[in-house]
Amino acid sequence: MDAFNGRIPAGIWGLSAVLLAAAVMLPFMLSPFQIRLAQQILLFGGMAVAWQMLGGFTNYWSFGHTAFFGLGAFAAGLLAQQLDPSLSVAVKLAIGTVFAIGLALVAALAIAIPVLNLRGIYFAIAMLAFAEILAEITKTFDAFHGTSGFPLPALLVPGLTKVQLFYFLFLLLFLTNIAVFVWLRRSRIGMGLTCIGQDEDTAAMLGIPTERYKLVAFVLSAVLTAIGGVLYGYSLGFISTGSVFRIDISLNLILYTMLGGIGTVAGPIIGAALMIVLTQVVLGNLLDLHMMLTGAVLIAMVILAPKGLMGLARKAWDRRRGAAEGRP
Repeated sequence: MDAFNGRIPAGIWGLSAVLLAAAVMLPFMLSPFQIRLAQQILLFGGMAVAWQMLGGFTNYWSFGHTAFFGLGAFAAGLLAQQLDPSLSVAVKLAIGTVFAIGLALVAALAIAIPVLNLRGIYFAIAMLAFAEILAEITKTFDAFHGTSGFPLPALLVPGLTKVQLFYFLFLLLFLTNIAVFVWLRRSRIGMGLTCIGQDEDTAAMLGIPTERYKLVAFVLSAVLTAIGGVLYGYSLGFISTGSVFRIDISLNLILYTMLGGIGTVAGPIIGAALMIVLTQVVLGNLLDLHMMLTGAVLIAMVILAPKGLMGLARKAWDRRRGAAEGRP
């Protein structure tokens, strides 16, 4: 799909329907370990799509999106401890999700004014600091149980195992993130965000409401990431600061997007699939190498393929088409 131009090529809808049907069938054909791998690809690939709602359009790269991820998990988890025990787990999850959305919305609006006035590395560092502050708060104050952690009730649905159930919940969030991203990219806001990414000062001079557009993208990204934190916490069944406020989550969202291709729908998904399979399967017994590999891939992509694998594929396709048409 062409980045930022809003055009959906013929055949994409048919291919999407085939892929969706295959995705629905997968959890009934894979082993539990393979389903967990698919869960991670759907969750973190989908969150990478949410991350680039701001970073992919405007080049405001957040190094602290784990703040909203952890905020959502803790909000829903702590609320579940206070709700009436007679309520079903599904109801607690629904109430917790709504509460997490509201809290993430308030948090995003509260920090948007100071951080969105920063640019480049200053914005990245500010977001990283925000994530670290929230993590320290959950560890310092006993009311949050961040150091010791706390359990969440198990969500069960007849006819599905736990891994199958959360696979479908992650799939639903994944599709929601893609739908919101595609809508945003094809909207006037998306066009404005693209202009901001090219030259923010010029965009403001042309009458584009840059602050409002950045705020919309930032809030959407934060809310969708918080929902991911809620589902992740319930899938683990246990929440602690170390399990959700992880800097590697923020770094991986950037890595997946860069590897696959910033500004595309498929790019973050491809990047997530490649890196998760590589680290969890190929290098599953070499945990010490994961961060080193992540850094090496980031450096290689910046130097060799700044537009990611989708950019390389597009360049190869254009070259092949040009050769077929007799163009240089």
